[in-house]
Amino acid sequence: MQRGSSERELAAGWEAEEAAAAKAQAAAKQVRADAGAAGEPERKAGEEPSKDPAPVQPRAADEGDARSLPRPPPALPLSEPKPAPAHGLCRHGKPRCKGRSCKRSSGRGPDGHRSQRPVTVDSSKARTSLDALKISIRQLKWKEIPFGRRLPCDIYWHGVSFHDNDIFSGQVNKFPGMTEMVRKITLSRAVRIMQNLFPEEYNFYPRSWILPDEFQLFVAQVQMVKDGDPSWKPTFIVKPDGGCQGDGIYLIKDPNDIRLAGTLQSRPAVVQEYICKPLLIDKLKFDIRLYVLLKSLDPLEIYIAKDGLSRFCTEPYQEPSPKNLHHIFMHLTNYSLNIHSGNFVHSDSTSTGSKRTFSSILCRLSSKGVDIKKVWSDIISLVIKTVIALTPELKVFYQSDIPAGRPGPTCFQILGFDILLMKNLKPVLLEVNANPSMRIEHEQELSPGVFENVPSLVDEEVKVAVIRDTLRLMDPLKKKREKQSQQLEKPLATKEDPSDSELASAADVNTNAEAHLPSICLKQVFPKYAKQFNYLRLVDRMANLFIRFLGIKGTMKLGPTGFRTFIRNCKLSSSSLSMAAVDILYIDITRRWNSMTLDQRDSGMCLQAFVEAFFYLAQKKFKMLPLHEQVASLIDLCEYHLSLLDEKRLVCGHGGTSGGRPACGGTPQEAALSAQPAEGNPLPCVDSAHKLSHSRHALS
Repeated sequence: MQRGSSERELAAGWEAEEAAAAKAQAAAKQVRADAGAAGEPERKAGEEPSKDPAPVQPRAADEGDARSLPRPPPALPLSEPKPAPAHGLCRHGKPRCKGRSCKRSSGRGPDGHRSQRPVTVDSSKARTSLDALKISIRQLKWKEIPFGRRLPCDIYWHGVSFHDNDIFSGQVNKFPGMTEMVRKITLSRAVRIMQNLFPEEYNFYPRSWILPDEFQLFVAQVQMVKDGDPSWKPTFIVKPDGGCQGDGIYLIKDPNDIRLAGTLQSRPAVVQEYICKPLLIDKLKFDIRLYVLLKSLDPLEIYIAKDGLSRFCTEPYQEPSPKNLHHIFMHLTNYSLNIHSGNFVHSDSTSTGSKRTFSSILCRLSSKGVDIKKVWSDIISLVIKTVIALTPELKVFYQSDIPAGRPGPTCFQILGFDILLMKNLKPVLLEVNANPSMRIEHEQELSPGVFENVPSLVDEEVKVAVIRDTLRLMDPLKKKREKQSQQLEKPLATKEDPSDSELASAADVNTNAEAHLPSICLKQVFPKYAKQFNYLRLVDRMANLFIRFLGIKGTMKLGPTGFRTFIRNCKLSSSSLSMAAVDILYIDITRRWNSMTLDQRDSGMCLQAFVEAFFYLAQKKFKMLPLHEQVASLIDLCEYHLSLLDEKRLVCGHGGTSGGRPACGGTPQEAALSAQPAEGNPLPCVDSAHKLSHSRHALS
């Protein structure tokens, strides 16, 4: 695929969508203005105002400020008391029914039209995102359940983890396994697999080493580069695996630094090449926090917020030297660190201070002639590729916690991508946060030791919009409203029925439910740009094979029987690869990976160990091809043989079984392992090397 053409397509798509959104928002404002003018007829003298005035337009919806108080409801006009119902009649004037009370028609509002119930959101576990969530629910006119309840809710909002609560239905804003997947070591391993397959496409992530496992490799490789280029004087940044908010991060010049070697065993870490030439604004280093919504895992759906936050250092930047390595306010952009600097500037403006909106940075760069569309297309590409690297193992976690066929919620999640722009405007991924801060206030020191929480307008403008529009995209009643609208569009074959007018009225109410809200701030980037990136999803297809042969629902590791069944069903054994060699391969790789992972709950082969074994098999079978084509060819071969096996089992299934054994042969244990249908799309051809190359050019 030609990379330049895909970037142009991304930029053109972004520009077209921005123009369309602006045009739609302008049209919506005009409609609201016209509706407001037409909806207030002149009142006669002495006439009472309407009982249902138009709702007050909250300033928060357009400006991100949701603290404006709602207008008190107008006083109801006085009316004469209604006479008591006659004896034997209910309060509606109808004959009383023996043994039951008289009730109005269910599901109808005061005007007699059918009304929908509000969406319910359980906020009992929301924690630090509670304030922004409350504002969002209020703007959407949904119903908050602040203390939880026994009855199921539509949406559950967790503050930390998928396992904050036991949920069997609805939607929850966390994926199982996401917290583990974006830890620094796990993320580095996932990206490294993709760098091995597609080194050019994944050069946005700094070269990394995992410590202590790769400490000797780190020292040897750095020394080798120095021997080849004596002028190379690198700086490295050490990030503890479990650290957050800048905790434990420091810079080094020498790999043999005492602090580095002394803390490895107790605190595993990732060490990366430090970006020495970042883009500066006002002589300060800054990074970008972008909010990404993973709406669905299968099928994959990704949205990116059109605005984010820019967090600034509080000390003018200088390239690293032995004298300034310890200056954290110069080198580390973490908000939680710089807020303690005496130079930190709190500002109510989005374009000044130590925390600003990303859009204000783009406006400033645009005024200097920077191609903003190119910057955005590079960022979109980085986000999609990173999510593609994370999804394979997320699928394994998902099937473990929510096995197919068992009750469970659907999941979505807001991720925080921390991105650094280099001096040449190339974006670099720093890390991904599973629980980005959604606080809309900050601590301000009134006097020594005395702090007060003060609202942050910059945070509120960005974060409330992200949460509110995430809820809008996940609205569980949206499909029902759309179905009602589609029914109205169908031509009526019979005379107009009173229920039709009720349906029309209800649909009008639902259509205008979001009329007071601004356009959605989240832009879909996948599957919208799937054609440019689907060729990268090789590990995703490997994960489908891995899950198929796990055998027992809920497990995350492949046993030796499952691995042998995979080899046999995919026809991978041969004279050069005996089943004894397969067993040795399984034992060697599994033992090494189990020694590197902290989770020892299950024994067996994890997904990353399976990927390593798969690479070995692909290189052994297709020796003359590049690695990504070797892997693609082996995946196609496996999917082809499994599709034939599925067809055979389907035919044999109609014939039943005899003697307790599968009708098509094979042991019952192997049949159980391979009976699940292959996920993904089995392809009828094996020669995928030319096909992959051809498809990449075709997609561009």
